[in-house]
Amino acid sequence: MKIKKILIANRGEIAVRIIRAAKEMNIGTVAIYSDADRQMPHSRMADESYPLGSPDPADSYLHQEKIIAIAEKSQADAIHPGYGFLSENFEFAEKVQEAGLIFIGPQPESIRMMGDKLISKTMAQHAGVPVIPGYDRPILNLEEIFPVAKKIGYPILIKATAGGGGKGMRIVRNENELSENVERARSEAKNAFDSDIVFLEKYIQQPRHIEIQVLGDTLGNYVHLFERDCSIQRRHQKLVEESPSPAVDEELRKKLTVSAIAIAKSCGYQGAGTVEFVVDRQRNFYFLEMNTRLQVEHPVTELITGIDLVKEQILIAQGEKLSVTQENIRQKGHAIEFRVYAEDPFQDFLPSSGYLSIYKTPKGPGIRVDDGYEEHLSVPIHYDPLIGKLLVHSHSRENAIRRLKNAIEEYHISPLRTTLDFGKILCSHKSFILGDYDTSFIEREFKPENHNPNHADESLIAAALAGFVFAQKHSRHEPAKQKSKNSNGWQRNRR
Repeated sequence: MKIKKILIANRGEIAVRIIRAAKEMNIGTVAIYSDADRQMPHSRMADESYPLGSPDPADSYLHQEKIIAIAEKSQADAIHPGYGFLSENFEFAEKVQEAGLIFIGPQPESIRMMGDKLISKTMAQHAGVPVIPGYDRPILNLEEIFPVAKKIGYPILIKATAGGGGKGMRIVRNENELSENVERARSEAKNAFDSDIVFLEKYIQQPRHIEIQVLGDTLGNYVHLFERDCSIQRRHQKLVEESPSPAVDEELRKKLTVSAIAIAKSCGYQGAGTVEFVVDRQRNFYFLEMNTRLQVEHPVTELITGIDLVKEQILIAQGEKLSVTQENIRQKGHAIEFRVYAEDPFQDFLPSSGYLSIYKTPKGPGIRVDDGYEEHLSVPIHYDPLIGKLLVHSHSRENAIRRLKNAIEEYHISPLRTTLDFGKILCSHKSFILGDYDTSFIEREFKPENHNPNHADESLIAAALAGFVFAQKHSRHEPAKQKSKNSNGWQRNRR
């Protein structure tokens, strides 16, 4: 079935990214927005836009019935969930299909199986893929895991069976910390995923985090699009991704890609997905999880392969055969993505929110910025503080790092503190330049006390606050009425 109109069940930069791809395919677009996002670019760029109400995610971007009702009202054929929010909620995917709409993503059963870390781990074992040693059952009784943890050997990792993004994860370095961290992981998992089920596995110290991008169609065809190195993280959440990985040679790449395809086949995967691994210092690799959605870092793969992953998702959802074969996919050059968050790296990457009085993005050959904000908008407190993604592509890793460093210098955001400050330090760090880093890089190498950032002066802050008040005062008008006779939403042009 040819898709004629897509509702994007998301916000910010990923909503913008999907809308752009759909427009290039001559497919209509429907945006949704909370009260906090009524002025956001994605709501103006789409052909139609509809309000969700309260900024609270539970009342907006996580409200399944409300989103499906808008899709039906706007006469959309399909829903694209982007990443985060409902993108890996198999119950939402089921409801979308029950409503007679196309879910642009894998089948609900694939989401369910791969979304449960214990089930996915078992499936990986059956597919012949190495997994991290651990206690592969939910922790029900604290007393039963003390001998298991001792046998595995500390440090161990307590991990939620649902969700991702580092939530519901706790490193336990000795027996005295075990009980407390199990309870903390349970509490965090319950708050984040509405499930407090956790399990235990060996904590691999100082690993590389390597992931393989895969595509599968409804006809049983599968391809991989090589690896991404996602090892530079804070709080188990990624900040920098690059491809090819400086730690992966052809032999290891072959093993990783073969394993990734095997896991995708094991669940009959359809669409774009990512199989994640940890690789230790001895080059042993272990299956970590499969993300059944589009990744934040998908543009890295697009830059080195020339393949538009969002368009591939849409074509697969229409029942079409993959547009590429494995033999035709090549790595070209080197790409790096740097995530620009509204976070203060000198305050343990504490998230922030506020008004963007200055927002200027870099331009030039080999530079791509995927963002969802503009100057004179505000970063709300209600959602992930990702402002945008700065990507560079060049013929070599050395030149890509140089290009990234220059682009970061040209990226101006004020008065909010952002991860750009960290990026300036990273691009000059010897270990990063040499490609010798792991998931503990920030914890080990980044010492805020060794840096003296130039904080915005009081006059700049005052100017920003004045601008914010002005913008709030003059944005209290009603949005333009929807042009379509078939909806009550509203339309506005994108920047």
